[in-house]
Amino acid sequence: MIEYLKYFILIYGGLFAITNPIGAVPVFLSVTRDLGWKERREIATKTAITVVITLLVFALIGQWIFKFFGSSIDAFAIAGGILLFRMAMEMLSGNISTVKISREETEEFSGEAVTLEEVAIIPLAIPLLSGPGAITTVMLYTARSHQIFEKALIVASIVAVGLTSWLILYFSSKIQERLGRLGIKVMTRMMGLILASMAMQMIINGIRGAFGL
Repeated sequence: MIEYLKYFILIYGGLFAITNPIGAVPVFLSVTRDLGWKERREIATKTAITVVITLLVFALIGQWIFKFFGSSIDAFAIAGGILLFRMAMEMLSGNISTVKISREETEEFSGEAVTLEEVAIIPLAIPLLSGPGAITTVMLYTARSHQIFEKALIVASIVAVGLTSWLILYFSSKIQERLGRLGIKVMTRMMGLILASMAMQMIINGIRGAFGL
């Protein structure tokens, strides 16, 4: 039981670092700056639901994607590790990774009149939270899990990350007031450091598997 708990914490911690909902707070407040409290709550809810659905879909169909494109898990791990490492380097500088969302995209959605559904799905859920890094990670975790209980823990971790993201976005104003922009940048750097170590381990595991080391 303890091993399963450790496995859950490992997956949840990794996904939390990759999605980095705390770092997404300034973006969320920027694109919802002209909306009231009820609209922000609705967007936070739809964003969290979209994140969960997106990650669950790729977790469930990941193995068929590997087969369709003829890619091995080890090759995908190396490519995914490189992608995550790039994200980590940008996060270590205190910035939201441009692999997720660019500055131009943020300004585009904060400056135009768009529907709540559009804001919640793009850019908040995709690609800000459930971007390429998170999708790659859940696909790899699912591909490397062989027991039903392990797959269930992956699903539980995705749901937990979605719930955490909802809570953080729901209380985004208070979080920014307490942490400030400097505090959020510090948290983003911490998540970047965790992500960098995950990326390197992913690359190492991929190289070992590919070359039979």
